[in-house]
Amino acid sequence: MPRSPSGLAAALTDATTDLRAAIERWREDGDPARGGPPPDVTLLGLYQQRIYLVLGTRPRLARSTVARLRAGVRAEARDVLVVRRALGRLNPPTRRVRFRIGRALPADVLRRLYQRAERRFGVDWRLLAAVNLVETGFNRIRSNSSAGAQGPMQFIPSTWAAYGMGGDIRDPADAILGAANYLRASGAPGDERDALFAYNPSTDYVNSVRAHARSMRRDVRTYYGLYSWQIFVRTPSGSRQLTGPGRDRVPRG
Repeated sequence: MPRSPSGLAAALTDATTDLRAAIERWREDGDPARGGPPPDVTLLGLYQQRIYLVLGTRPRLARSTVARLRAGVRAEARDVLVVRRALGRLNPPTRRVRFRIGRALPADVLRRLYQRAERRFGVDWRLLAAVNLVETGFNRIRSNSSAGAQGPMQFIPSTWAAYGMGGDIRDPADAILGAANYLRASGAPGDERDALFAYNPSTDYVNSVRAHARSMRRDVRTYYGLYSWQIFVRTPSGSRQLTGPGRDRVPRG
């Protein structure tokens, strides 16, 4: 991993460019509706993610690095770093020693579920994808939150009773529809900010979801890139990787 702003900018530019090309091949020659990303997408996404993990904890280095990026990469980098900083404030290091981890549904299966919810409730599918990403990493994190929120879209049971339409809180299809229903009732699509604040009353949360959605609206390949990312958690002793190549040996349960 480079250490200088110029080295990191070059590495991030190359990783992002190569990842986008790999995603295009995956979508054209592969089948994102079946299984997970191919190895090249997985490895490039992990390298890109690791660069952002470094930049997310070092604001001065991040500013110098982003200033050296070309426009097509810079906008995405700014959005990702908004998320890294905001979630760093929102989520303190966890002392949890066991994590429930599972597989995400295939990328295009999830995309169809988001789009079905968009057709029914008018909430942009990329906003729903961003909520799913921020809440549970596309349902890879299966543990309940410390506040008792459950399922892929992290509903408090009482809220689910009001907006879940009788579905299963842990079923991705039902949870995505329930989230779209709740966001629509809270002001989306006209006022996404207020709708997200009703979903989770934190400005950092709202900014994180909107930044990811903005990136996906700018370039649909970003959705597939973020889908390929792994789950990292912050602990008092540093970041731990829970999924993907090179993951740490962390107890699960």
